[in-house]
Amino acid sequence: MLTTALSTLRTRWVTFAGSFVALSLGVALIAVMGLALASSMDAPDRGPERFAAAPVVVKGPDTVRVSTPIGVRDQKLAQPRAVPDDVVAKLRDLGTVVEDRSFAVRAEGGPADLVGHPWSTAAFAPYELDAGRAPEAVDEVVVSGDWARPGTRVRTDGGTVRVVGTVAGLGFENAVFHTDARAAELAPRSLQLVVDADAAAVREAVRGSEGVQVLTGNARRYADADPDRDVEALTAMNAMFGTAGGVTGFVSVFVVASTFAFAVARRRREFGLLRTAGATPGQIRRMVVHEALAVGALASAAGCALGSQAAPVLVEWAVDENLAPRWFTLGDHTWPYHTAFWTGLLVALCGVLAASWRAGRTGPAEALREASVDARPMTRGRLLCGAALLVTAAVTLALALMTDPGDLLGRKTYVTRPMLLITAVALLAPVVVRPLVRLIAWLPARLPGAGGTLVRENAATGVRRTAAVAAPVLVTVALAGSLLGATATLDGAKATEVRERTTADFVVAPAGDAGFDEATLRRLRAVPGVEVSASSSSAVYVLEEGVALVRSAARVAEPGPLAATTRLPLAAGKAEDLDDDSIIVNEEWEKRTVGERVDVWLGDGTRKSLRIAAVMTVGTGDNGVYVTPRNAPAAPVDRVDVRLAHGADASAAAAGLNRAVRASGGEVLTGEAWVRAARPESDRRTRTGFFLVLGIALLYTGISLANTMVMATSDRVRELAALRLAGATRWQVLRLVGAEALTAVVVGGLLGALVAGLHLAGMWGALGLLSVWTPIEVPWTTLGAVLGTCAVLAVISAVVPAGLALRRRAVELAGTRE
Repeated sequence: MLTTALSTLRTRWVTFAGSFVALSLGVALIAVMGLALASSMDAPDRGPERFAAAPVVVKGPDTVRVSTPIGVRDQKLAQPRAVPDDVVAKLRDLGTVVEDRSFAVRAEGGPADLVGHPWSTAAFAPYELDAGRAPEAVDEVVVSGDWARPGTRVRTDGGTVRVVGTVAGLGFENAVFHTDARAAELAPRSLQLVVDADAAAVREAVRGSEGVQVLTGNARRYADADPDRDVEALTAMNAMFGTAGGVTGFVSVFVVASTFAFAVARRRREFGLLRTAGATPGQIRRMVVHEALAVGALASAAGCALGSQAAPVLVEWAVDENLAPRWFTLGDHTWPYHTAFWTGLLVALCGVLAASWRAGRTGPAEALREASVDARPMTRGRLLCGAALLVTAAVTLALALMTDPGDLLGRKTYVTRPMLLITAVALLAPVVVRPLVRLIAWLPARLPGAGGTLVRENAATGVRRTAAVAAPVLVTVALAGSLLGATATLDGAKATEVRERTTADFVVAPAGDAGFDEATLRRLRAVPGVEVSASSSSAVYVLEEGVALVRSAARVAEPGPLAATTRLPLAAGKAEDLDDDSIIVNEEWEKRTVGERVDVWLGDGTRKSLRIAAVMTVGTGDNGVYVTPRNAPAAPVDRVDVRLAHGADASAAAAGLNRAVRASGGEVLTGEAWVRAARPESDRRTRTGFFLVLGIALLYTGISLANTMVMATSDRVRELAALRLAGATRWQVLRLVGAEALTAVVVGGLLGALVAGLHLAGMWGALGLLSVWTPIEVPWTTLGAVLGTCAVLAVISAVVPAGLALRRRAVELAGTRE
């Protein structure tokens, strides 16, 4: 049978070309994703940047550590603490101490990410003057880069300054250096300092001060801004490539299995002849498996070669699009090639197993069949498997809705859950093909002429052909609707929460990350006819179940103004009951009974027992907690909600608010404008990953459609000849073939829309259970583009081979043998 299998490959190369291309592409993508993931397992050892030349850096406590029965748990503090004064005094006895400060700077004509520092810290990078001199007066600065030259006057959010010197940029920041005194005015809190002393003596001086860190050598990088950015970037990149790789594997198995199944189904006469000649069912199955092994081995090898060429291109694209760090490069790992090759071979075998079993059941009488009607388009095993998967999908969805609806909103969940439903619907597709075809072709069949009737009957009787064309369309449409619809629906739900929570007439936002200073807040409160609610961002930490230290985002606000400008989604209690001894929590907390006390660690690490004043619903997961300013004294005010007094003039109030923030550069928005501006959007990497997945799925769909339509058309040569002999013109036959392909695409589109609709309905139900009622967001534009592309590919793939076949005379075609 091996010789027979190889002969079959030579004579039926068109049949296996599509499987070869699809499988080799899948192996290439798996190799590419594997190489990218292997190269991103570990971030490179990044050395210190701002303090590369500093002798010793002393950093205040920035972590809360809690002992549990299974070990110490820690979390980064929202408000790190400064080095204690008594420790600073001891350090000054050891040597020179330079306090470090960092603050955002907004300057006209300058980079958007400007950051300010004291000039005395410039030597620790080290920065060196390449023009001008050091700053001496409060309005003098030195800048990095070439965006301003000495003598230039620049307007900033801290006042107009004069550039007196420049330093060469070092690549990790765009800096503005003030005098030490001016920097202390702009950023009063210093969280770390540099000590010119022996490291051992410094460690001895800080001994007993909880959380104070002494950083030397490579550890000085932890004093840089965002020292974990490399790891975070790699984590996000791994999630994007991992999702794309997982979906690639799913789609490749699906497409290859569908292609092999259709190829085997159309060869039943060939198998019947082999059975008549004495071949056993086992020999037929082994022949089909040998064919898959040959195709799989060749395609996997070709895919690995293609992947080695495509991986550097992908890495370069990811870096150019800021999806990967600038330092990211492709490694020299070999295991991704092994994984891709053997995965491709396994995919080929898995895709052919069911088809080989059906091939072995072909009887000798199949060689005598002339009719092309699919009397039994689906086996009992496929029906049972599809039904079992459908029931499993329904049960898991119901259990998730009853136990943990919030789990349905996680990215991993709404990426993986549609796969089960797609597989179930695809397996059961032949059951609904006939009724769907008759529904779609109901109106065309009633139009004058026989074209509509022929399209309906051909598509309805050739169930296997129609289902094979519809399957890849189903996958692509379902993925587009499920993934993009899920992110859009979740973003819409978050926007609904923001809109329903905001009752302020105006919202004032600061210009930078530093927030509003006290002078600006006093001017805002002095505006006539308004009530001001100043709030800050912080965090609260709680020990859940005695072992997990959980961080909850916290808003810091005064209870009275908060209740006047915000409508909290409360499930119990009242917002007005919030005070310095209490906290507003949400239903996700282990303790959530009004009046109950809960032990928490505040944003600066202080442990405190607070009474639960109110409980909010869970929502989309962004309902954190609320505390008063006394429980987060270091949190800068980053938002001011303003409510107009009864009878106050809105225009006059807006003008007064704008005057109040003019010096600090804040922005005054109406409540509606702020809601629009604050509308949440999914992460750029997530969106890019989803479009990468959809691009892969669409590419696979095109390959599968072309392969299936070419195979199907070559099987219908005698049928097309019969139509020509019955009086149909060449163009009428081509229109018929194109209409049938279009009908199959519509069937796949409807089934894919059904899958996406069921998935989004589950998410909508979960949001409703979490007290967020929002409409389902369907990406109609993307779905239309995907379906239109599939339709064009299918019609071209059907009409072109049919047109080439019809170039011969009808009498010659009628005598063509398979």
